[in-house]
Amino acid sequence: MKITFLGTGTSQGVPLIACECAVCQSADERDKRLRTSALISINGVNILIDAGPDFRQQMLTAKVKTLDAILFTHEHRDHIAGLDDVRAFNFLMQCPMNVWAEDRVQDALKCHFSYAFEEEKYPGAPEIFLNTINGQSFNVKGIKIVPIRALHYNLPVYGFRIGDFTYLTDANFISEEEKEKMVGSKYIAIGALRTKKHVSHFSLPEALSLISELSPRKAFITHISHQLGLYENVQKVLPENVMLAYDGLTVEI
Repeated sequence: MKITFLGTGTSQGVPLIACECAVCQSADERDKRLRTSALISINGVNILIDAGPDFRQQMLTAKVKTLDAILFTHEHRDHIAGLDDVRAFNFLMQCPMNVWAEDRVQDALKCHFSYAFEEEKYPGAPEIFLNTINGQSFNVKGIKIVPIRALHYNLPVYGFRIGDFTYLTDANFISEEEKEKMVGSKYIAIGALRTKKHVSHFSLPEALSLISELSPRKAFITHISHQLGLYENVQKVLPENVMLAYDGLTVEI
């Protein structure tokens, strides 16, 4: 299995214009973060988790030629806004894009991209086939996906376990029952927005506490805001088995 962190960032707490903070001005490419997304590649099957506003740029940068499925964690725009650009894969692969999402998220997709779901679609509109996540395990081309329920403040979201890898972002609470689904994961990616506590995201101390409890071989911090600080500084204080992920990081497991 190969994991590529296509994006590890968020616009949370970041000025949009003429930002002069240390992270924005950093020459370290690891401080340049697109919106959070990850690509899982197993035996030629490519599965994407979330397709935010930077989806097209991320696909081009990673030179992704085929895409077999997109899994959506939740419906916030920084995780779904790039869905229109699946049309390129429709053309290349000559088939609709398989999208997996729970009912509420599907409703949001149909609202934001209504033209893609009309009975008589405009020529060239994206071709999307919706598959429902209902809390049960499902398969993408023979690859088992285990959805893991968490809360993003009061919004139910999904993380996913694929083999020995678990991915959970945009959350600040997970029940003991759902946490059991993560137990035994050798590799974990978890969102940690900043050091200070946040209303809807794990802080770095909270994420590290969960990592310590689950004791994976390696953990990766993602969905990072500028408020967390410079990559080089943060990495120095992390436990030996924890790594601050960065855009383009590829891990073979």
